[in-house]
Amino acid sequence: MASRELSTAANFAAPAKGAAGGPIDFSTNVASADDDELITGEAVALSVRPTGFVLRGAGAVIDWVVYFGLWIGIFFALSILLAGGILSDATFSAFIVVALVFCIVVIPTTVELLSRGRSLGKLAIGARIVRDDGGAIGFRHAFIRALTGVLEIFGTLGGMAALVALFNSKAKRLGDRIAGTYSQNERITRYEAPVFGVPLELVEWSRTADVAKMPDQLGRRISQFLSSASGYTPQSRVWAARSLAAEAAPYVSPLPAADPELFLAAISVVRRDREFAALQAEKARLATLAPALEKLPRDFPTRA
Repeated sequence: MASRELSTAANFAAPAKGAAGGPIDFSTNVASADDDELITGEAVALSVRPTGFVLRGAGAVIDWVVYFGLWIGIFFALSILLAGGILSDATFSAFIVVALVFCIVVIPTTVELLSRGRSLGKLAIGARIVRDDGGAIGFRHAFIRALTGVLEIFGTLGGMAALVALFNSKAKRLGDRIAGTYSQNERITRYEAPVFGVPLELVEWSRTADVAKMPDQLGRRISQFLSSASGYTPQSRVWAARSLAAEAAPYVSPLPAADPELFLAAISVVRRDREFAALQAEKARLATLAPALEKLPRDFPTRA
């Protein structure tokens, strides 16, 4: 048993060889982290999708119309009270200022805090305000964004916000840069999972390979790794592939001299194709029994 484990470790530690005997280039299969990726505690790089400049502008216009329209409504209501002699000029002016602060600072802060980064405009464009590390914003983030919005959105009619957002990749306005937030696009297109075959380097091996039934948990872990391998950092991707390949090796014979990730992909495809063939054969057997199963017993009365 010990000798098998040593040979397995040596087999997957060695680099794979191509048809001409040289090392195979796997650089296209290794994902590299860039500035727009988030690295989680498990060393997995998550690709983020910041909201574009045009969408951010459209959402800001919707929010601006709602908040400023609310203040206009309050202004007309107070004007009616002023004209009726219920309010004095000084009280009217004080209420107008308080209402303005309430509509452009207090309400935006409360809405983003309670909705975890959402507002009416952001709901319309499918965006959410999150921290730079991808987490939900808190009171400090929402308040700083609302406070700076008084200057860059209401004070300059969005000119300063647009100017700052044009000069960074995530379309951050000044409030986002100070608060450490950005607008994340949460609407994604429908994803069709691709169907892969056996890697070319292992096609000949797969025709005679014996892949025994392995634990369901191990099979699920291999499938999850293959589907999300592009999101791993290069070091964690290699480590995870070698670890899973070593666990799967006792269920495979013979072991190919291949890259661990290609080995996992090959045994996954072999298991998938053989299970599909088994299901098709079972379906064909049931089809031959269908007449006997569906036929009524002899002399059984036919009821409408």
